[in-house]
Amino acid sequence: MERGGARGQAGLPPQAQQEERSNSSAAAAAEAGGSAAAEPAATPGGAEMGAQGEQGLLLAAAYVYDAQYNRNIPFETSAQAVRLYYLYNHWTMQAATYFFIFVDLALALFEEPAVYPLPFLVTSLIEVLCLLVFFGRLVHFAQVTPRDVFWKDTKNICIMITILLTLTDLIVCGALKVSNIRGIRWSRPMRPIFLINFAESRQIRRAFRSIRNTLPEITYVFLLFMFSVLMFSLMALKLFGDRNLKTVEGSPYFTNYLEIIFDMYVLVTTANSPDVMMPAYDFSWWYCLFFITYVIINTYIFMSVFLAVVYNNYRKHLKNEIRKLAYMKRRKMIEAFNLLKVKEGTEFVVKEDQWKCLVKLVAPDITTSHRELLLRISDEEQKGYVDKKSFVRLADLLNIQVITMKLHNHPLEIWFPHVYNSSPSLFIRSMVQHKGFVWLYDVIILINAVFIALDEENPFISYAEWVFLCLYILEILLKLYTYEPRMFFARNQFWNWFDTSIIIAALIATVLNTTLKSVTVYNSQQVLDIVFILRVLRLIRIIDSIQRFRVIMTTLINIVPTMLTFGALALVVYYMFSIIGMEIFQGKVQFFAGNSTSPHASYCGNPALKDTTFARAKYCKNNFNDIASSFIVLMELTVVNQWHVLASGFAVVTHQAAKLYFIIFHIVVVIMIINIFVAFILEAFFVEYSLEKSEVETAIEKKIQELGVGVQEDDLLEGQLIDNMETSEYDLGSEAETTTTKKARGLMFKIASKRYRTVDALLQRMFEAEIPPEDDGPSLEQILNLPSDEPFLKNPTFDSAA
Repeated sequence: MERGGARGQAGLPPQAQQEERSNSSAAAAAEAGGSAAAEPAATPGGAEMGAQGEQGLLLAAAYVYDAQYNRNIPFETSAQAVRLYYLYNHWTMQAATYFFIFVDLALALFEEPAVYPLPFLVTSLIEVLCLLVFFGRLVHFAQVTPRDVFWKDTKNICIMITILLTLTDLIVCGALKVSNIRGIRWSRPMRPIFLINFAESRQIRRAFRSIRNTLPEITYVFLLFMFSVLMFSLMALKLFGDRNLKTVEGSPYFTNYLEIIFDMYVLVTTANSPDVMMPAYDFSWWYCLFFITYVIINTYIFMSVFLAVVYNNYRKHLKNEIRKLAYMKRRKMIEAFNLLKVKEGTEFVVKEDQWKCLVKLVAPDITTSHRELLLRISDEEQKGYVDKKSFVRLADLLNIQVITMKLHNHPLEIWFPHVYNSSPSLFIRSMVQHKGFVWLYDVIILINAVFIALDEENPFISYAEWVFLCLYILEILLKLYTYEPRMFFARNQFWNWFDTSIIIAALIATVLNTTLKSVTVYNSQQVLDIVFILRVLRLIRIIDSIQRFRVIMTTLINIVPTMLTFGALALVVYYMFSIIGMEIFQGKVQFFAGNSTSPHASYCGNPALKDTTFARAKYCKNNFNDIASSFIVLMELTVVNQWHVLASGFAVVTHQAAKLYFIIFHIVVVIMIINIFVAFILEAFFVEYSLEKSEVETAIEKKIQELGVGVQEDDLLEGQLIDNMETSEYDLGSEAETTTTKKARGLMFKIASKRYRTVDALLQRMFEAEIPPEDDGPSLEQILNLPSDEPFLKNPTFDSAA
């Protein structure tokens, strides 16, 4: 279904049609929201407006666009700077920036130690190209931002220093290469700085700020935790050090204080439990009380306190940042209002024609019907202007996704009306629409799950698979017969697309598998794997059948953008640790294939690993010999199971101090980032799962119902709603038309979902209600520059610009 509406204008005033035909220059200027090349919009009285009015409209559109997407970029307000600002924020420019950031990070795949080796000259030239693009992007930003703001912005300084250091490293490393001297590319761990510090990555910076702001509170808990570990380690040394106990490997038990500290730290993660306790427990069962006490205090109490402290402080700082976004949005909308306002009686307002041109610039993708709907909400009494209070919520109105739909008959009803509306046909359609039909196929899916788990070689099971495939194909055909096909495969009908794709793919794979079986030499294990996976994926359909499952899955899907933020954060940390790990550990551990006859295979190519747990466990493939292997090792460390074996193995082939690398990774990723990630997901899930309609959504739905163009969920089940085809035949009729006539010929509106378009807008819902509507907030300069030390509501202040 088409988001944002279509060309038809059901239930909206006739001037909507006139507006669609006029203002061609404004329509062209709508592209200015995404391109600097577009000219400013001309208002309905374009000549009267003049160059100054056009510039004001373009600047106001920039403020509203920033408010809609919660951007906090200060920019010059000259005509040229505003056009450059539009170009800077164009999606192609942002996509190009991310592309070259990805290329820069991906160079680690081709540099020594490489997964796919390329000559040093090739990777160096590619990196120089990336640096030139980054520098160009920075220069573009400098042309947009006031000079004093640009040079005070830490992000810009970080990017410039990183470019300079990377170029220096390339020159030095190239010179060493020419002299046949091995050099270390020490600048490679700095590459994620580009991902973090460009203006588009505000979500990642916010995550890093969360860590930075939470560090002071975590530090005190961590110091107390480490004191507990050190104290228990000292007690363990005194209790067990002189008893001549041995570990399972035959080494002395708890005689070295530093090793005891490491073992006890590992015990907090439970990775070496109960192995670390067994020698003492074998000696006397009383000693198990020591380890039980230690685990209760450090694993369960301190780790829970860590989570509580992280969650509490994360939410506090998030609340401050979201309030900042709310104030920034309101402030930008007020700036836009001041640019367009005229005096009407005793109050300042924005005229209707100016408002329409502004919306065309900010949201050129929405059509006249949607725009008129928003105008009806903003100008409730149809006075011909929008007041300040209604204007300020325009950014929120644009963030609400509205679906425009069209009533349509099934093609079979058009082609064969007598057959399609006959009694047998009506019976089939009513049967498919009945809940019993859904329950029947739920039972079929469960039976299919049982057959999937049974022996594939059994001929009965093999034949049964064809029966299930036929039943699933029959289900799709019956649904296509009952529901209008274009509605059934509408954009938002994810499960219909999923079901059909899985069934068609399974049919093709099964036919191919059967064909290959008839060949004398049969070698199609990959095809079999695909068949098995597709069969299992069909079971996911059960999720769509149970309402509670569907709600939870929808909620999880809706918070994916918030999870991606921490995915990028994890990528940054993993990348830096991977590069450092490769420099320290590359070549220390070698992997030999299972059929290798090399005598070195038993100890991973390093004699130091002979008879170690690392070698006996055959962990040779867990190495830092390239970026891909490094990421896998770090993922295993994140899971924490057996991470002490990995740490000990790499310490044996280098130095015991190498364990610090693994401990630091555990502290940074598992204790800090994972806990902040959990706090982030909890907060986002609570908001999304219990999200009620906002005031803005309620206003839109109320107006849709008043105009008689609302659609109920029951209507969707009838299978008659499809995407509007944007043809002129659905233009508005006279005002005297009944609602039924409008529904038959015009468009129907529906709120797409409770999900906002941006992560910022979603999180803003948590705290925005605490900001009084009459409070305009601090000035733009105050918002960008003042610290966040004072009480928020008494004197709202914020962190530095994002």
